Parts: sequence; C-alpha cells; structure tokens
Amino acid sequence: MLCLPAYNNSSDNHSLPLDSSSTSLFHSTSARVCVTFLLLPIPIFAVLGNLLVAVSVACFRKLRTPTNAFAVSLAMADFLVAVLVMPFSLARSVDHWRFGRTFCTAHFLLDVTLCTSSIFNLSCVALDRYLAVCEPLHYPARMARRRVILLLLLCWILPLLISSLCVFLGMYSGPAGPGWYCGRQEHMHRQSCLAAFYTPYAVASSTLSFFIPVGFMIFAYGRIFLAANRQARWIHAMEHQAGQLHDSRPRQGHQNSMRKERKAARMLGLIMGVFLLCWFPFFTVNMVHPLWGYIVSPVLLEAFLWLGYANSSLNPFLYASFNRHFRCAFTSILGSAMLGRKLGACLEYLRKGREAQATVAPATISN
Repeated sequence: MLCLPAYNNSSDNHSLPLDSSSTSLFHSTSARVCVTFLLLPIPIFAVLGNLLVAVSVACFRKLRTPTNAFAVSLAMADFLVAVLVMPFSLARSVDHWRFGRTFCTAHFLLDVTLCTSSIFNLSCVALDRYLAVCEPLHYPARMARRRVILLLLLCWILPLLISSLCVFLGMYSGPAGPGWYCGRQEHMHRQSCLAAFYTPYAVASSTLSFFIPVGFMIFAYGRIFLAANRQARWIHAMEHQAGQLHDSRPRQGHQNSMRKERKAARMLGLIMGVFLLCWFPFFTVNMVHPLWGYIVSPVLLEAFLWLGYANSSLNPFLYASFNRHFRCAFTSILGSAMLGRKLGACLEYLRKGREAQATVAPATISN
C-alpha cells in the first residue's frame, strides 16, 4: 500500500530514479533491532486478540448471532493481515525485500485487499449499531440473516476488486515490473518492494477504501450519539414523573442518565478517535504523495503504514470489550487457559515427584 516511485532507467517523464541506498531504510544494526522490537508487538497482539474473538464465538452459543458475524469477519480480516501481510512488511521495513518480484505483487494485493476488508467490516459494524439504536423497530427486518450474509460477501469481494484494479492497472510500472526495482551497491544486489500508483488510482483507492467508509462511520456514530442522548433524556423524564413521591429518585435518575450519556460519548469518541488516528495519516499521504511528486520520506510512509496496521491489533479489544458477552467470554477463556497451565504444572510436579521416589526406593532397598 506504500506509494513510492519505482526505479526506471528510461527517459519517461513519469519515472523518478531512486538512489541505491534507499533500498534499505535503516543501515545500522542497532536501529534495525530497535525498530523490530517496536513493530513486533503489533502482529503478535493482532493474532492473539483476533483469535480470541473467533474462539469466543465458536465456544459460546450465546455469541453466535448475525450481529456478531461482522465482529468475526472483522477479526478474520485483521488476523489475516497479521499473518499474511505484516511479517513480510516487517522484513521490508527493517531490512529490504528478499522474496522476489512475483510475491511482491501478491503482497500488494493481499495488503490492499485485507486492510480494505477490515475497514469495510468496521463500516458494517457501524451500520449494524446505527440500525439497532436509531431504527430498532426495523432492525430485525433490515438485518435479516440473508442481508447479513450479503453484506459480509461485499466486505470481501469489493476490496478484492479495488485492490485488483489498483495493483494490476493503476500501479506505476518500471522496466522490471509494477512496484519493483533493484538497487545495486558496490558488492551487493538489493531489491525493494515499494508500490507506486498513478495519481488517479491513488486518489480513487484512498477515497473508496477509506474516506467514503470513514464518512459513513462518522455519520452513523454521530446519529447514534444523538439518539442515545434523546433516549437518556426521555428515560430521565419518565423517571422524574414516576418519582414524584420521593425527592431522591428524580435526582438519582438524572445522575444515571448523565452517566450513560458520558459513557456513550467516551465509547464512540474512543472508537472513532483510534480509527482516525491509525488510518487517516496513511491514506491522506497515500493520496497526495503522487500529487507532490513522490517527495515524502519512505521512513515516514512506513511509519504511517504500521500505524494503520496497529488498528488491526486494537480492533478486537475496542469493539469486543464494549460487549458484555464478549468480555465474559474473554474472561472465561483466559481463566481456563491459566487454570490449564496451573494444572499442567501441578501434574508435572507430581510426575517428577513419583520419578524421584522410584529412583530412591531401589537405593534404599539395596542399603
């Protein structure tokens, strides 16, 4: 998903030659080690957190609802980003590309497809919550099983179409192929896998993959926040009328309503704030980078890309933690895992004790 110029020796006005030293972002070993330890927790937490969501739905029947299908689809998209995309991006970011030209193109395709699918699934979560809060009477019909399946298919098919168009048609092509160049130093032959999209495709991909979904999410969560405020005020008014006989009840009901409003505001603000913080810098730079003549630093682009990847590790904890049933499932699974480790340690201790007794017994008899 990086938008950088490929190396080209031709006289084409669109080609921008890169210095051979740019094939590696970090040249000192200490810098590479520090960057590795900084980035490595992102795929680790993404794998563990999203697996926890999938296992929770598989193990607890109460969570097997059409609504949680979006959460599972989101978890699978983020899990695949962590497993199929992040390890190779980490190798490219720390050192240089070592996996060949064909897999370079495949890596672009997976990167754009899975990250866009993750964002589309987030939009479906926002749509589901919007219909549940703002149109509760029509929610069962509009989120019927068949429509949920259709939305899930669109969350995977549309990103694949967008990524295919961008990678195979919109990527700037040098003599060695899309997004591919080789930088030669005195005694080394280094390869870098950096994408370079033509300006129309860079703008279109950023708009379709991010700006349109984020616009809908802001609209949906804004309406949810306003609806929650109206419902809280209505509940407060009903509690006030019902509590005329006791002076403390209206005051207590007002405090509960205000507490619910603040909790809803914090929840929605946290969800949108984290999402925008993670993806807005990358997609903004990805769109304007070709317009500026590809002058943005590759290190800055890699940093913005990994900031977007971090959203995949935060999604399971943000979205699932606000669901009480998911919190209970997480606690139960993690508690069972800890209990299993303790039981395993106890059994191992007992086994070693029996072995020690078996070795001591013959020595005692011989004495």
